[in-house]
Amino acid sequence: ALGSSGALYKGSYEGWYCTAEESFVPEGQLGERTDSRGQPRKVSLESGHEVHWTKEENYMFRLSAFRDPLQNWLRDNPRAVFPDPFYQCVLRWLDEDLPDLSVSRERSRLQWGIPVPNDPTQTIYVWVDALVNYLSVVGYPESHGAWWPAVHHVVGKDILKFHALYWPALLLAAGLEPPERILVHSHWTVRGQKMSKSLGNVVDPGVCMAQYGVDGFRYFLLRQGVPERDCDYYDEKVVKLVNSELADALGGLLNRSTAPSINPSNTYPRFSEPCFPKVPDSREAKGTGRACAEDYELVAAVASLPTQVDGYFEGFQIYKALECIAQCVRQTNGFFQRHRPWKLDRRDAGEQLWLDTILHVTLECLRVYGTLLQPVVPHTAARLLARLAVGPAERGLSALEFLPRYHGKPCPFEGRQLGPDTGVLFHRLGKSEMVKKRKQEA
Repeated sequence: ALGSSGALYKGSYEGWYCTAEESFVPEGQLGERTDSRGQPRKVSLESGHEVHWTKEENYMFRLSAFRDPLQNWLRDNPRAVFPDPFYQCVLRWLDEDLPDLSVSRERSRLQWGIPVPNDPTQTIYVWVDALVNYLSVVGYPESHGAWWPAVHHVVGKDILKFHALYWPALLLAAGLEPPERILVHSHWTVRGQKMSKSLGNVVDPGVCMAQYGVDGFRYFLLRQGVPERDCDYYDEKVVKLVNSELADALGGLLNRSTAPSINPSNTYPRFSEPCFPKVPDSREAKGTGRACAEDYELVAAVASLPTQVDGYFEGFQIYKALECIAQCVRQTNGFFQRHRPWKLDRRDAGEQLWLDTILHVTLECLRVYGTLLQPVVPHTAARLLARLAVGPAERGLSALEFLPRYHGKPCPFEGRQLGPDTGVLFHRLGKSEMVKKRKQEA
């Protein structure tokens, strides 16, 4: 397809070639060192391997001819590369010199690759060889239509140029559409340093999952991972975050609001409208019935949470979605602590109504959090929802109507017997987990 479109030609290509890496190394990635005889030698900064100036005949891709089509594609689709800092980076590259791209190597130099059709003296280079796998795996050229163009193409920031310049240009040259969106992520560092085997600071995800649990480790990565900038990892940070937000804030709230001492019937309590009457605008609520202004702020925040979280998930800003959930969990703990339901006298009918209402609102909030957290901590969320007696068919966004009794509608959970699992939702992590992990990594 590239050949028939006129996008390829055979031309002379020269540059610094690294035999060990089987690739040309750009000038900006070169350094110099002295060999055993005291002679200066050019080396690759990344690998340290020596390079030699080489000139050879290769097939070239007319990348320069696609400057305008690429610029038009990006400007017509401002979210084609996301997040925005990487989008701006690609636009800047297109404003600079855009030389044609060598897409083959002499067969004598590179023997393990795929031969160029009708020219056995040349081997297809990685620019085309690796990238075209995105197409071949979905059946190109016979049956790729059901899968192409890709809706989301996820890449690391270190390979942005290959995937946001070379790959879209190759696709356009072949008469195919680029991906709808290229999502770019940054890297994890360890205490401010890039992970490196030589530094001995590579983090093993398998060890982390064994020590912190799959849910705990995933929650940390998604809660702290910001696509547009590198994020720092260290074990103490994992323990502190997971303990604070999963074990204490979320798990503690569930345990306190379902404890036999406060809910001896082990049921989903009833909501009392006189205790928590609806107000026209929660932002202007001064406090009515037994509820106060902060309580109405909580109800408004949780009511809007599913829409917020859905938007952030769709925009791949998962860390923002989790921050919104964590903030609402903190507000709910504040609501529970503020009204001290354990201090209420259940022998008084009015106090019992208010106690039930406090518990009802708290469990409704927890039901929302459990539903929204399912993609991130599926095992923990499933336990939470099972404890609230939320059935499998009631765990989707379509069933997520928050506090219907507040709006004068029936609540299907009222009076329902809670689930039997009264254990700890998420066990706190301690220093022992970090010690075990370091021993496994040693």
